[in-house]
Amino acid sequence: MMKSKRGVTILLAGLFATSAFAQTITTNSLVIHADQKGSTISRMIYGQFSEHLGRCIYEGIWVEPDSPIPNTRGIRNDTVAALKALKVPVLRWPGGCFADEYHWKDGIGPREKRPSIYNSHWGGVVENNHFGTHEFLDLCEQVGCEPYICGNLGSGSVQEMMEWVEYMTGDSDSPMANLRRANGRKDPWKIKYFGVGNESWGCGGNMTPEFYADNYRRYNTFLKNYGNNRLFRIACGPNDSNYRWTEVLMSAAGRQMNGLSLHYYTIPSGNWSRKGSATQFGEADWQATLKSALGMETLLERHSAIMDKTDPEKRVGLMVDEWGVWYDVEPGTNPGFLYQQNTLRDALVAGVTLNLFNQHCDRVKMANIAQAINVLQAMLLTDKEKMVVTPTYHVFQMYSVHQDATLLPSELKCEDYVLRDQKIPGLSVSASSDKSETIHLTLCNLNPTCPAIINGQIQGVSAKTVSGRVLTAAEMNAHNTFDHADAVKPEPFNEARIAANGFTAKLPPKSVVVLELK
Repeated sequence: MMKSKRGVTILLAGLFATSAFAQTITTNSLVIHADQKGSTISRMIYGQFSEHLGRCIYEGIWVEPDSPIPNTRGIRNDTVAALKALKVPVLRWPGGCFADEYHWKDGIGPREKRPSIYNSHWGGVVENNHFGTHEFLDLCEQVGCEPYICGNLGSGSVQEMMEWVEYMTGDSDSPMANLRRANGRKDPWKIKYFGVGNESWGCGGNMTPEFYADNYRRYNTFLKNYGNNRLFRIACGPNDSNYRWTEVLMSAAGRQMNGLSLHYYTIPSGNWSRKGSATQFGEADWQATLKSALGMETLLERHSAIMDKTDPEKRVGLMVDEWGVWYDVEPGTNPGFLYQQNTLRDALVAGVTLNLFNQHCDRVKMANIAQAINVLQAMLLTDKEKMVVTPTYHVFQMYSVHQDATLLPSELKCEDYVLRDQKIPGLSVSASSDKSETIHLTLCNLNPTCPAIINGQIQGVSAKTVSGRVLTAAEMNAHNTFDHADAVKPEPFNEARIAANGFTAKLPPKSVVVLELK
């Protein structure tokens, strides 16, 4: 596990030093224990979330088969290509709060006969149910990712949830399997990840943990494994620091679950009623946002410690299936659609958060950023036929080198990033080794004005070459638009050198860097 020690100054003789940076550059040290390998970093940590919310599904993914926008069976080709390039491992659907009002039988069969539904949670819009179970699983097959289905515990029945699993995975001559066949899918799908309700402490029913635990055990009893399909059962876990919820669920239902969810959103102001602008902000907002993002570490540590009491073998995974930055919506857009721009600041939030997930991969087995397209901290933004990737997309692509790699424990000593009377660690880092023994290191310089020199020591391995990529920009609020799609994009990183027992590098201000050491 990485330990961060603040305020430590390390003298680095001459390397990259210039008189211009003599008073402002920070110096830091890192020890990577390549001889003490940790747990596997599950590729599922790099998952995505798609909800019937705003323009995520309709327009972002689904455009109808007869749309002039290039598509395959109604699913946008450009969206599929971008998600495939991102190596998306898992996609969560249909919600979110929407899941506990979603009745799956409304979304199967001939599209022209499907009933319309009212989306009471997000924007008060009426949708036609043209994107349902078959379409979602078609999307997952096109992208090449695992589906993660969230079942309706809040307003749905035990029978409804039980029959959905049978419909998707049943392989015998059973009523639901035959209904699936009648709707055009002969072979059952492989469904591993299944969530039993969403946010049952809030929009999913305003339940107490005791009441939800009883309901989880009841519903879970009727979720069958058909043929050779085996469900990985995910219980609704806590909202950020609700530690009692974790205690009750692990005690009452831990033996019946494979995973426990956790939801945490980064709110710059800490005030849900005034979250702040995604693009119009100053340095104090920049630092406050990153401080909020770093709060994930305390949540991971404390929830993991509670889970360890009843599950010391770490059989139950902590699944952070909603996370990301939440700002005020873009001016002029539907407040219920949660559409926001995505800047370099959000790239840093993604970088430090993914570093934390990597460091806690002994317990964290999945994470799903909210959301994939056009909602909150999105990977992609679309406008009719146009599509643009965001700075957060680039971070996920850069960090894909960690997927299914082995965590390398590391110790970071870094200077603080101080602004007035507030301070946070200046750097964030995680390291891994892949099957070829190549070491990958992801580093974030959280300071928007000062470069940072980092002196790295690698124990157990002698690296001979180092190369890398960097994501940064001149302005803190730099972002990609449909007219300027490449305003923020990765570039080759040439400020790293092999040194005695390791490497040394100079990180630009407000940057995300990935290094490859061989």
